[in-house]
Amino acid sequence: MTRADAIARARQHLHSGEFLAELDRRVAYQTESQNPERRDALRAYLSEELQPAFSRLDFSTRLVESPTGKSPFLLAEYLESPSAPTVLMYGHGDVVEGMGGEWRSNLDPWRATTIDNRVYGRGTADNKGQHSINLSALRAVREVRGGRLGFNAKFIVEMGEEIGSPDLRQVCESLRDELTADLFLASDGPRLSADRPTIFLGCRGGIRIHLEVKLREGSHHSGNWGGVLANPATILASAIATLVDGKGRLLLDQLKPPRISNQIRATLADVKIEPTSDEPSLSVDWGEEGLSAAERLYAWNTLEVLAMSSGNIEKPANAIPGRAEAVLQLRFVVGTRMDKIVDAIRTHLHAGGFPMIEVRAAQGFAASRTDFDSPWINWTAESIQQTTGKAPAVLPNFGGSLPNDVFSEALGLPTIWVPHSYPGCSQHAPDEHILLSVTEEALGIMAGWFWDLGEMARLRH
Repeated sequence: MTRADAIARARQHLHSGEFLAELDRRVAYQTESQNPERRDALRAYLSEELQPAFSRLDFSTRLVESPTGKSPFLLAEYLESPSAPTVLMYGHGDVVEGMGGEWRSNLDPWRATTIDNRVYGRGTADNKGQHSINLSALRAVREVRGGRLGFNAKFIVEMGEEIGSPDLRQVCESLRDELTADLFLASDGPRLSADRPTIFLGCRGGIRIHLEVKLREGSHHSGNWGGVLANPATILASAIATLVDGKGRLLLDQLKPPRISNQIRATLADVKIEPTSDEPSLSVDWGEEGLSAAERLYAWNTLEVLAMSSGNIEKPANAIPGRAEAVLQLRFVVGTRMDKIVDAIRTHLHAGGFPMIEVRAAQGFAASRTDFDSPWINWTAESIQQTTGKAPAVLPNFGGSLPNDVFSEALGLPTIWVPHSYPGCSQHAPDEHILLSVTEEALGIMAGWFWDLGEMARLRH
């Protein structure tokens, strides 16, 4: 039996309908981690669905309780030989709100429904579909190798990624010895595009910044008080305009990243951001000057206004509001001092005539990525190209955020992410979906990668 047999076996799981039936069963668990009423579903997904799936692959499994009493973690382990390479994998079974009633044709978010090339359902892209692909590929390789993988594998699954992975670092650090591995591999987030396999080495960090101007209680008639009462909304808008301009360009130096290295520029030189017909077009003349779209997205910092509020936008009154607030988010790359950001904004605003604005951090996560010198990068790229005939895009980091720092920094592992979704998948929104075409290719990619990892152990001997 050969590498090609393993890839064909993985694809057959999709063609037979077996993969989609399994995904439908997993999507049916309403694992909304932001909803306290779903605590039982979060635990059941691990104990009723994933533990049996891993057991069928001869993994030993156990649930690890959260130190803060939140949802448990699943630890699965398969040890074949002490001399074989060991890969640590990750996935999350929690999802965002289902948003029932908002999906096209009133689709049920808790069913995996296939329409043409799309499979709709909450979690199909983020992340049940993606870790299901990896499990299916593991199974295919094991079947072709006669009940063996050829390497050692460990898997940790959490149920709190959508609420910021609050306990993941603490749990992983407490399990440091059990999570020892040669490499970390996981699948989450989108590819660069539906037709180009992608590797990314980490993620941008992010920090939410809450700005509030509270000048007085209540609102006051704009005809009687206009021109003599300061307007907090006007103040807030003016203050934000000193941080980022009308073309999305950062104005405060402390919010900018270090200079983009020649190595990163070279890596991104062939990366093109080309939205499909059902994705939004790139905005003309938006973002940092002198950078390509790929550099802006993967190698630069951006400050976005996520929400603003003052008065009642649905029923505006002829009155000057007493308060205004906004939530901003800085997405940042490695080298940005996250611990300095809020103080830098506060100092800048107060010195610029806005001492009335309260500045605080609302949520933060670190930026991290694997060193470009890691041999696992080229090894993974060569494996993917052998399977698909395509040179994968290699990105220094994902544009969004994932708990990569837990594995790269807390556990000290080289981290490789191979995503199986695409930018137009509508994750976190109604109509979340995966593409059958990408899923089939991804099953082949992962079966080929797992096969090659097993060959590495054979060649060592």
